[in-house]
Order: sequence, then C-alpha cells, then structure tokens
Amino acid sequence: MAYRFRPVSADDLPMLRRWLESPEAVRWWGETNEQYVLLEDDLSNPLMRMRIVSHDGRPFAYLQDYDVGSWPQDHLAHLPKGTRAVDTFIGEQQMVGAGHGSAFLRLVAETLIEEGAPCVAIDPDPENLRARRAYARAGFVEEGLVQTPEGPAVLMVFKG
Repeated sequence: MAYRFRPVSADDLPMLRRWLESPEAVRWWGETNEQYVLLEDDLSNPLMRMRIVSHDGRPFAYLQDYDVGSWPQDHLAHLPKGTRAVDTFIGEQQMVGAGHGSAFLRLVAETLIEEGAPCVAIDPDPENLRARRAYARAGFVEEGLVQTPEGPAVLMVFKG
C-alpha cells in the first residue's frame, strides 16, 4: 500500500474541519470547534509536526507528532528523552476498519525511531478498542492505564 505524508498547510484546514465533524472524531477527539482551533494554532508551531496521510494519492488521515519534552505531561514524564508522542485519526470514514491506521502508524513509528527517537508513545482512550487494536497491530505495546488532563488513557509505546 502506498502511503504518503506531507505537512499540513492552511489550505488543508477546511478538510480537517470536515474530518473533525465526523462522529468518530468528535467521540474520541472532542468538540469540533475546539479541536479545529488547536490545529489551526499549531500550524505555526515548529515543535508540532502536523501531517496529512494519503493513500494512493487520496488524503484520508491526520497525524501529528512532537517531542514529549516540548509539552510536558505527567503520564509521559518517565519516557526517555527524545521520545516522540503521536496523535492521529482517520478522517475519511470509508477508510476506517480496513487496516490503514495500523499500516501507516507503523511506518511513522519506524521512521521516528530511525530519526533517533528512543521510542514513540500514543495514549488512546481506554474505551477506544478499535484504536487500541490498530496500535497493537502497528507494534505499540500497552504499558498501562494513565491519567491525563483529559481523563484516563492507555499508554502504548513503540520501541522498534
């Protein structure tokens, strides 16, 4: 499967808003306008790498990654210096459940490790079983339940 990753630009904001309006994104990411403003604000932040994921030339997912030291969070504080955290969602609903999430996330995690990250972390909602299964297929291992400012999460780590 051919996946491509490109930086998010201001031209992508209408597509990202549409994706954030999907019931799945609202359920796991939160209120559309709030999340949209966060994405819009992060466009100018060099510490946040924001990407659009495409498959065979068709954009279908959003991915961001950042150094855990750039946004200190208690539940990530024990991870080695240089660890990258990732957040992602599939925006095109017909692409959900077809193995794309685990496939592109593994590529991203392997690339981040090759770039020097000691590990890659992701922290899905405990009830988001679909995401947890996809992340496990991508090679992430559950470390346990953690508390975040948004509520409980399952910390999952990829070590390559």
